[in-house]
Amino acid sequence: MSSNNARTAIVTGASKGLGAGIARTLARTGAAVVVNYREDATGAERVVADITAEGGRAVAVQADVARGGDVRRLFDRAREEYGPVDVLVNNAAVAVFMPLSDITEKEFQREMTTNVLGTILTTQALAAQDDIGAASVVNVSTAGTLTHPLYSSLYVASKSAVNAFTIAAAKELGPRGIRVNAIMPGPSDTEGTRAMGFVGSAQEAQAIADTPLGRTGTPDDYGPLVAFLASDDARWITGDVILASGGMR
Repeated sequence: MSSNNARTAIVTGASKGLGAGIARTLARTGAAVVVNYREDATGAERVVADITAEGGRAVAVQADVARGGDVRRLFDRAREEYGPVDVLVNNAAVAVFMPLSDITEKEFQREMTTNVLGTILTTQALAAQDDIGAASVVNVSTAGTLTHPLYSSLYVASKSAVNAFTIAAAKELGPRGIRVNAIMPGPSDTEGTRAMGFVGSAQEAQAIADTPLGRTGTPDDYGPLVAFLASDDARWITGDVILASGGMR
């Protein structure tokens, strides 16, 4: 597995699901990990406990990535604990599947501010550090930007914006040695998809049937890819949006 020794990583939305799996993997590769959460302090502290039990370094920090003041405080706390942040994983997201007719201004603002503005604000904060050398941003998008599942128009629109931002930001930040990539996970078994009723449903069965590797993803499937993109092994990769879906497309 790629090494991230001496790196400081922030993983947003890391109290559960894919973010928790990514945080654990980054810690195993040597990074000091800031486990960000908005509301689930218990879950975030559980992830920190898992990491420290394995000899890793981690701290939980509350912040709403859609608020600039919170983002600045998040980065300040990371710096106090471990030094400049050179790995950022933008995983925090709101995902609500609903018919087009049910989308309201409030729901639009909720998803877009977290999924798009949050990604922009955290990337700005990383780039604003004047004492980092090479750094890596990994944005968590969705394979839904290719498959366009039913009732996903708002969520997929937000993640399509993240994909475009990834490519544009990579061009802007590349001269500074800051790489920006994204991954597109497929349908996965997480606390969130269980709460939505996806796991065990007819929709999951269809997703598995459409996936060449024959199953849904798990949080542990994505951590190694993110750890690779964060590491020097991926030093020549930027501006890529990488499908990680078991072959579903």
